[in-house]
Amino acid sequence: MSNDPGNPGQDDGDQPNPFKGTPFEQIFGALGGAFPGGMPAGFPGGAGGMDFFQQIQSLLQPHEGPLNWNAANDIARKGIAAEPDPSPGQRDRDRVADAVRLADHWLDEATQFPSGVSTTAAWSRAEWLVETQPVWKVLVEPVAAKSVTSLSSGLPEEMKAAAGPLVGIIGQAVGGMLAMQIGQGLGGLAGEVLTASDIGLPLGAPGKAALVTSNVRAFAEGLDVTEDDVILYLALREAAHQRLFAHVPWLREHLLGAVTDYARGLEINAQQIQERVQEQLSGIDPTNVESVQGLLEGGLFDPPQTAAQTAALSRLEIALALVEGWVDEVVGQATNERMPAATKLREAVRRRRAAGGPAEQTFAALVGLDLRPRRLRDASTLWGGLRTRAGDEARDGVWMHPDLLPTAADLDDPLSFRAEATAPEALSEDDFDAELRKLLEGDAPDSPAE
Repeated sequence: MSNDPGNPGQDDGDQPNPFKGTPFEQIFGALGGAFPGGMPAGFPGGAGGMDFFQQIQSLLQPHEGPLNWNAANDIARKGIAAEPDPSPGQRDRDRVADAVRLADHWLDEATQFPSGVSTTAAWSRAEWLVETQPVWKVLVEPVAAKSVTSLSSGLPEEMKAAAGPLVGIIGQAVGGMLAMQIGQGLGGLAGEVLTASDIGLPLGAPGKAALVTSNVRAFAEGLDVTEDDVILYLALREAAHQRLFAHVPWLREHLLGAVTDYARGLEINAQQIQERVQEQLSGIDPTNVESVQGLLEGGLFDPPQTAAQTAALSRLEIALALVEGWVDEVVGQATNERMPAATKLREAVRRRRAAGGPAEQTFAALVGLDLRPRRLRDASTLWGGLRTRAGDEARDGVWMHPDLLPTAADLDDPLSFRAEATAPEALSEDDFDAELRKLLEGDAPDSPAE
């Protein structure tokens, strides 16, 4: 055993392995032995000639909290920098501001909620990463924290004794590996998202309506509509999201709380991790970079869900569908007879949200968070049906309390949700005065003169 505290578990003539005696020994020992001269060029986060363990050690640098966000940010930025990411200019910022202003004017006639926009922005992909990170921390850290503590505390006593002082760095190791996957996921999402609220979660600062201009231009290509129409339609969706989150104060906590509830029920079994490592190592081809990358992305930290976790994720999925369905319905109402291209854009957005992208799938595999509202169409039908029967006020009034929200059963039969609801009959001015007099005089005794 080496006396070098920086390389615990290192024999004098051997490749350093800081995980000797732990479930991770097989991972890093095999990979280090497979690439004694360094990882091949093209490996995520690596470069030709760079020793693999130097990369691992970079993930083990001291950091606050359960996750190494510096490492995650570095990996995300490298992913973003793989393609051009020009900073939006003043013209971009003006186009977004003008589009949001017009969108808010149209939405005034489609919903009872007033504008929730206090400022507008045109973001690059790198700016999206910076602006949304505070919320990502809230979303991811509970899952990362439970993963780290569960795995560290779940080691068998004999393994703890064998690992000795190395047990203390297992949490750092898990946090580093999770940082690698989260960095890759966020870097991929940065190349896909169109607005600050594109995935249905309030990722940006409250009241800031923002579009990611490079991604908006890429989305507009091949749609056979003008770029101005695309910007306006996405501004409508973003402004509608901002209204909902601004005027339904419990909604943000309802969504983020579902993630916390999911993390609270997370259970990790160190023995299962070791068995899965053995299974996956048997299928690794050291000459194939993709197979090595697959080990780190292969769900080592994706344990079976408990009943509580399943319920939390179901609640999150339904809430996301209701948010996206409400936005879809309100924007559809606002653009009706105003924007001929809206029908085509609405369908394009629906298909895009239903299909999801590689980055969304990576994130789902990492922490079990499915960012796609699978029931968007059902939710939109439900909100539209309620508006048709009872008006905008009844539709928007459902958001007054979480207990009033439609359930999964309601989405199964969306047109039956509050089927008895009808719009109140309009009263003439004379009828209104008569009803008011009845109300005011209702408790007074009849006069003998009458």
